[in-house]
Amino acid sequence: MRVFFAAAAFLVATCLLAQDKAEDTLAAVIGVQAKIQSNARSAESLGTQRRGSGVLIRDDYVLTIGYLVTEAEAIHLIGADGRTVPATIAAYDHASGFALLRAVGSLNAKPIALGDATALAEREPALVIPAPSREAPTLVHVVSRRPFSGSWEYMLDSAIFTYPPVADWSGAPLIGAKGELLGIGSLIVPDAGAPGTQSPGNMFVPVDLLKPILEDLIADGRRRGPARPWLGVNADELRGHLFVSRVSPEGPAERAGLRAGDIVVAVSGEHVSTLAEFYRRIWGRGGAGVDVPIRVLQGAQLREVSVRSIDRVDYFRASKTY
Repeated sequence: MRVFFAAAAFLVATCLLAQDKAEDTLAAVIGVQAKIQSNARSAESLGTQRRGSGVLIRDDYVLTIGYLVTEAEAIHLIGADGRTVPATIAAYDHASGFALLRAVGSLNAKPIALGDATALAEREPALVIPAPSREAPTLVHVVSRRPFSGSWEYMLDSAIFTYPPVADWSGAPLIGAKGELLGIGSLIVPDAGAPGTQSPGNMFVPVDLLKPILEDLIADGRRRGPARPWLGVNADELRGHLFVSRVSPEGPAERAGLRAGDIVVAVSGEHVSTLAEFYRRIWGRGGAGVDVPIRVLQGAQLREVSVRSIDRVDYFRASKTY
């Protein structure tokens, strides 16, 4: 435990964790191993053998980042005591990126409390505890709180960016001064400090996004209400334009005629030049299944394309662990 307290020295000035509290926190960090179906649509980009971390938040329920277990045919959880138990996917929320796993067997750990990530300000310290190095957590500082737009039709209003970068970030819990869970590791980024800067770090999904939907996820495997429309478009912002970098094979956008290299000009007749504008226009059309009119520049030709959206979960191969 001495290593834990060395990394958590900042707690001395606030509320130093007692040794039993530190042990409980470490024990709640769970290793996640997933074997993905060989024909998975996500296999090319994410591989068929995935490893990361998660954290026990309810009896038998482990929170992690969703891409670790998308299209899994087998999932195993590894506790702090080295014991391995199988798990099923209880829920996957594409809007937040969270996945909830249910252990089929005891993990010999106490659930960790959910903290208040909205109160986590820039320059504040926290701990990152990946399962592979749970005995040597990394002390990090929040370097920015800002919106994040991912190229894969994903957006957060207030992501948590930390420094220094942690290598085993996938699903790793971000722990606050009181031993509470504040976020789940999603990415390593080159510009944690601010867009366009050379400041490598990590991006965490705030745990506050889980709180309003947790009971829905446990009860129904998804949040209530209509699913967001999904097109299967990866796009990048470049020189004030929105370039299509990839379309998902056999996805809605590809079927409608969009292709890599297109420049998105407008959605529903409204000009877009950023990912945030693009997503808000799409999601503002209604739930999954709505038609999304998109104007694109293909070479020298301006085209009007109507894309029939779907629920993103329907695109991926059904996980054999559901």
